[in-house]
Amino acid sequence: MGDVVVHMSMSVDGYVAGPDVSEEHPLGVGGERLHEWMFVDPMDPTDARVAAEAFSTERVGAVLMGRTTLTVGLRWWGDDGTYRVPCFVVTHRPAETLVKGPTSFAFVTDGLDSALAQARAAAGDRDVNVMGAATASQLLRAGQVDRVHLNLVPVLLGDGARLFDGVPQGVDLERTGTVTSSRADHLTYRVG
Repeated sequence: MGDVVVHMSMSVDGYVAGPDVSEEHPLGVGGERLHEWMFVDPMDPTDARVAAEAFSTERVGAVLMGRTTLTVGLRWWGDDGTYRVPCFVVTHRPAETLVKGPTSFAFVTDGLDSALAQARAAAGDRDVNVMGAATASQLLRAGQVDRVHLNLVPVLLGDGARLFDGVPQGVDLERTGTVTSSRADHLTYRVG
């Protein structure tokens, strides 16, 4: 079985999204700066490698996210749905599975544990990537995350969503990797 892995870009002051996340501002107001390392041209070779590894279908077998992440991100993910693996959307609102090319989005209405179990089953021996601050925070609080990959971006947002709010004391992160590029410090941790 693969790992449950949180991938987040984070400001130096600890925010993974700016305030007022909406379809107009999917990363919150000012939050798009958190992902500039992935979308500049030319892209730093180190950043390109980190991004490719994070979304490699050889490594990643499923994605888990909340309904807000889907709602604000879907229009930006293109006709193929970006992920190219089954995605499981935690929500209270039932909907038919949405298919965009090789990516499917199944709406799971019976809770986070069920969504995680379905994602793990779909992923097999590959990883489950977790997207979205609220879903990632819930899984961290529940002790359901194996690894955390942070892309620490040298910006200050001052407000927004934090990844580690509410995570209990005593959760240890063992650093397993550090790679620095011209635009971000990519930090990898195993959750203890």
